[in-house]
Amino acid sequence: MQTLLRILTAFLFLASPIIVSGQDATDDPATNYKTALELVNANKGTEGIPYLEKVIKTQSNYTNAAYSLLGGIYDKALQPEKAIAVYKEGLKAYPQDQSLYFNLGIADFRAKQYADAELAAVEAIKLDPKHANSQRLYGLVTFHQNKRMNALLAFCSFLLLEPNNPRADEATTNMQSILKGGVLKDDSPVKTPPADAKETAALNAIISSTIAAGQAKKLTGTALLEFQLKTIFTQAGQASAKKADKTFFDKFYADYFYKLVQSGNVPAFVKAINSKAEDAGLSEWVKGTERGF
Repeated sequence: MQTLLRILTAFLFLASPIIVSGQDATDDPATNYKTALELVNANKGTEGIPYLEKVIKTQSNYTNAAYSLLGGIYDKALQPEKAIAVYKEGLKAYPQDQSLYFNLGIADFRAKQYADAELAAVEAIKLDPKHANSQRLYGLVTFHQNKRMNALLAFCSFLLLEPNNPRADEATTNMQSILKGGVLKDDSPVKTPPADAKETAALNAIISSTIAAGQAKKLTGTALLEFQLKTIFTQAGQASAKKADKTFFDKFYADYFYKLVQSGNVPAFVKAINSKAEDAGLSEWVKGTERGF
């Protein structure tokens, strides 16, 4: 969670100007936004709330950024419910703002509202399919719902986009945990079974049977990982191909990784995971292969 918070902070504050603080809120949205930003950077974020509330009322060029910054202040102050409310309000005015959806997903994750976080992550991915951190978020929140297939393919997708990212080690660890049969304890306050529980169970069963098959073959190391990924990607893709009404997961993940198998690039992908380095041929395939929603 601390890692996610650092991502959020870096995303919001990168390359932002600093001005002198200590002034009262004005009617100028630029001045108010920059004053709030300076307070945030000085670890006085809550003092910036009044400035941002004035910016939000102006509907200026700074308003959508003010929603993100205000939500980030509440999230950092461990008030995810308030952060969620701010992000949702911002999305009513700016429904195409990818960062608001991404930050909403983080706040939902902090509040352990994993199903809501999944929905937010999906919308963030749709608005920017190349945003690796949105896919990482999707992987984390689905893993917490025991949607192990969804999580596995999301972590793989993250690694395809950023194999040498500092967070690649965490994604690899999560991927390996799933491939060893690992699950996360359900700590969500909502315990009702998801609407897609039957499909989730079927997809999880693919992983379990693949793990057993790999053990029976006595495979280890690179050979085992290649076998597991090829088998899982193929069976998930074949299951998706039989469906008339496909979900986001089917189109964006299952179909895509089935194409990866058919392209013959799974060995290159495994090599990239192990070496934490990009493979030129694999990179070209990623750039040239479209993904559906």
